[in-house]
Amino acid sequence: MQFIDAEAVRQHLPYPDLINALEAHHRNPPPLVGRSLLQPAPDSDHAEESFLVLPAWIPGRVMGVKMATVIPANAERGAGDPTIHAAYQLFDGANGVPLACIDGTALTLHKTAADSGLGSRLLARADASTLLMVGAGALAPHLIAAHRAARPSLNRVLIWNRTPARRDALVADLRAQGLDAAPVETPAAGVGEADIICCATAATEPLIQGAWLRPGQHLDLVGAFNPAMRESDDDCVRRAEIFVDLRLSTVDSAGDLVQPIAAGVMDREDVRGDLFELCTGAVRGRSGEEAITLYKNGGGGHLDLFTAEHCWRSHLGKV
Repeated sequence: MQFIDAEAVRQHLPYPDLINALEAHHRNPPPLVGRSLLQPAPDSDHAEESFLVLPAWIPGRVMGVKMATVIPANAERGAGDPTIHAAYQLFDGANGVPLACIDGTALTLHKTAADSGLGSRLLARADASTLLMVGAGALAPHLIAAHRAARPSLNRVLIWNRTPARRDALVADLRAQGLDAAPVETPAAGVGEADIICCATAATEPLIQGAWLRPGQHLDLVGAFNPAMRESDDDCVRRAEIFVDLRLSTVDSAGDLVQPIAAGVMDREDVRGDLFELCTGAVRGRSGEEAITLYKNGGGGHLDLFTAEHCWRSHLGKV
């Protein structure tokens, strides 16, 4: 068994290749998946901590499990430790032999970004030229890279962030790579110029208003991973054709869908399709050039497994 560290993960998972691999996986039946979340009692000194375990299995081919720890106190200790750490253990699906332990944090960043990239490839207009990135956290550079890999026509990137310093730092980094990047002062200003809008924030109140959207845009929502969080308002779901990566990880857990469903703004059936349906051709993507598409990126253990297997095969030189 080998260990694949974060730098090796980056080398083995260039976004064009990873997006292709995810698309190929989604032409097959979904893997078996599970989820286990351990949390101390609410009155415990460690009540805000959690341990998440996400197993997935393609019988006869490959199986794996992501283990993630969430320790919010890390941010307060000043030692530079992230709040979340993760590791991925990959096994041979034919004989159960352990194959590799992979840096789970780097794997998750690439998996999440490639998930949105695949959504963009399937749903965004082919002539999209301007990307608005809402949020300048650790995921933002990965999401920008994945969207540009999926839609090579993207030649301009706008950045908005609640904290201008982080926004400006990301703009500087992108410019250093030779990209046409610029800050925007408000989300509305960025939406007005963008063809693809990508949100990756911890917002609990909508940042994107449907009234700002114009025909032909694609809205990619990555944050809002629990029912209390939200990045888009009711008008967004009213105006858009709605797609998800997987219903299981979005419709009942992501605030951008849970809240409007609970309010009667939309029905569960308004979700037109997921990646498995889109990639197999069971459902059609955008209905036309003037349609507004909304894609909810919810993640899931199946995507971790797809990404881990591709990383392993690349490590062996077999992709």
